[in-house]
Amino acid sequence: MQVEISSGPAFAFGEITLPAGGAVRVEAGAMAMTRGDVQIATSTRGGFLKGLKRSFGGESFFVNDFSSPTGGVVAVAAALPGDMSLVTVEGTGALLVQSGSWIASDTSVDVDAKWGGGKTFFSGEGLVLLRCTGQGELLMSAYGAIRSYTLAAGEQVTLDTGHVVAFDDTVQYTVRKAGSWKSTILGGEGLVTDFTGPGRVWLQTRSSSDLIGWIQSKLPPPASRS
Repeated sequence: MQVEISSGPAFAFGEITLPAGGAVRVEAGAMAMTRGDVQIATSTRGGFLKGLKRSFGGESFFVNDFSSPTGGVVAVAAALPGDMSLVTVEGTGALLVQSGSWIASDTSVDVDAKWGGGKTFFSGEGLVLLRCTGQGELLMSAYGAIRSYTLAAGEQVTLDTGHVVAFDDTVQYTVRKAGSWKSTILGGEGLVTDFTGPGRVWLQTRSSSDLIGWIQSKLPPPASRS
């Protein structure tokens, strides 16, 4: 997948060039522009599409397959301001991506949301992981800039759970409270995730849950809204 990322890290814009006969799979609503001979097919059937669900509401997650008989361009943009990163999914392993960060991938990459390995760990943060396997390129988006770290065997890094974007399945992870219950309630820190290498870990420099909390704090009390 040939991708040119511009306007990052604040407002990243990804332009995907399709060769003649090429195709790309894109999150519903992420397409910002097409150029050239580009066709679109929207589907929820077959393969990972049958099991792909949104991380909230339980509604079906539609995706769009863009193809071009003679070549063209598909440009994508994420819902929240932030960066994009193109990563390779190897045939020998899996990449675990939080559902809100997957924006596009080669059609040769299988994205499985029926895999429940991350739901139990992350349910308190509303984070659902997508298990991406196969061989090809995957475009991730983030709220804020994206930082990547490569952990050696036994090396550990701890992330606030709201900042998790993706990690290799070779990386072990556990979710815990940031500290004591007092620190969790009064200190403003909730759940954190300990990642232990070997493998790659990606984080976003902002948290959408923090944004939601800030907006809610500025809203008038329910009684005054009426």
